Amino acid sequence: MRIDLVSEHASPLAAIGGVDAGGQNVHVAALAAGLASRGHDVTVHTRRDDDALPERVVTQDGYNVAHVPAGPARELPKDELLRHMPEFAANLRRTWAEHAPDVVHAHFWMSGLASVAAAGRPGVGGVPIVQTFHALGAVKRRHQGAADTSPANRVELERSLCRTVTHVVATCSDEVFELRRLGLDGDRVSVVPCGVDTSVFTPEGPVAPRGDRKRLLVLGRLVERKGQDDAVRALRAVPDAELVVVGGPAVDAIDTDPEVRRLRAIAAEAGVADRLVFAGSVARADVPAWVRSADVVLAVPWYEPFGITPLEAMACARPVVATAVGGLQDTVVHGVTGDLVPPRDPERLGEVLAALLADPDRRAAYGEAGLMRARNRYRWSRVVADTESVYRQVLTSRRLVEVAR
Repeated sequence: MRIDLVSEHASPLAAIGGVDAGGQNVHVAALAAGLASRGHDVTVHTRRDDDALPERVVTQDGYNVAHVPAGPARELPKDELLRHMPEFAANLRRTWAEHAPDVVHAHFWMSGLASVAAAGRPGVGGVPIVQTFHALGAVKRRHQGAADTSPANRVELERSLCRTVTHVVATCSDEVFELRRLGLDGDRVSVVPCGVDTSVFTPEGPVAPRGDRKRLLVLGRLVERKGQDDAVRALRAVPDAELVVVGGPAVDAIDTDPEVRRLRAIAAEAGVADRLVFAGSVARADVPAWVRSADVVLAVPWYEPFGITPLEAMACARPVVATAVGGLQDTVVHGVTGDLVPPRDPERLGEVLAALLADPDRRAAYGEAGLMRARNRYRWSRVVADTESVYRQVLTSRRLVEVAR
């Protein structure tokens, strides 16, 4: 198959850890590489955000990246990109007029809008468009309120996509419920989770340096919704543990970062400042070593569409404590691979951490069960195969409809 992935703001080539560079970039890169390894002709279309970028790149993983002109060739916050989607769509339309793909897979809502505008409303004989939202505006607005910087009409535009795209791939069961509320028919959605590279995230391998204290690890971008402040407050309940925060600014910018300063102030107020460590941004290749160094990995956001940190922890056989939100409710099996706690409840989080840190046998059991779950359910080879199966089902349904006509 010729498969075109559209990811308007999340390039598979971007460095991970910036404000708008995270799980979606990892997902698109791994999916593209996996599909290419299965013999498909794969191109990822992403917005050009640097004049120095070539028009097209052939990656070492066998897929292509096309840098699409749309707005100024510089980094822009993703919530400012909507006005540039008509130009993005026009360039896609010209490309597809010359070389139409068999299927388009749009990642994020603005990619869906551009894909539909470029390919035309999917119908009999048209290019089928598969949509993965990665996050839904209605959920974001519900949790972030006035702090949500999404365009005002995002929810209605996502609702329209539910009517126009051929099929939706949701990443978790919680998302399916939200999609049904937007009017999506149940027979036009499949659940395929995000994945983890189980050849990179393994129990064996280098371990980041650590001292004698037990280590709690938080991994990811420093944004308020990730709940790092709750993890800091929970340290009061585990006086023998340190909290290491991996991600955020470069090491030389840690002391001036506003979010670091906010978290340090919270730590000082809670009396745990001496046990809060910021590692800063680290190379992607070094992340597994940091995960392996932890006694417990925390993923405690109060809003999270999916969240790949628990998968990376489980693949390294580390126990997880996570909040019961979004996709974390699917990935972490409470009492089996880790513990689920309510969001925004540092007292309960502290109680759970204290009990888990005091029980090495339970930590080991969680780690072993998590490893099996990551390898059986969330390895990228399975995620890619399941996604390919969705494409084939969509194309088969299209052919059957054409024959019936």
